[in-house]
Amino acid sequence: MTEENQDRTKVRIYTDQFMIIGDIAMFADSRLTDFMVSAHDFIALTDVTVNTLDGKTLFKTAFLNVQKEKINITLPESMVVQD
Repeated sequence: MTEENQDRTKVRIYTDQFMIIGDIAMFADSRLTDFMVSAHDFIALTDVTVNTLDGKTLFKTAFLNVQKEKINITLPESMVVQD
């Protein structure tokens, strides 16, 4: 993937234990669903915050691989509505 045809998309990923917020590199004009279906065993995230499910920040890191089979929910962070 080259810089000209990729976009960074901020996503929220839920696993059984964590809520992870970070950026993924996707082709411009592609859907998150298509990205997830075509991904292999791990999802690479950058600019990452890892939280407990109740929102307590555990750590932040520049890069994190998340095992795809551990993911329960993935959504664009822009679609999250706070109460």
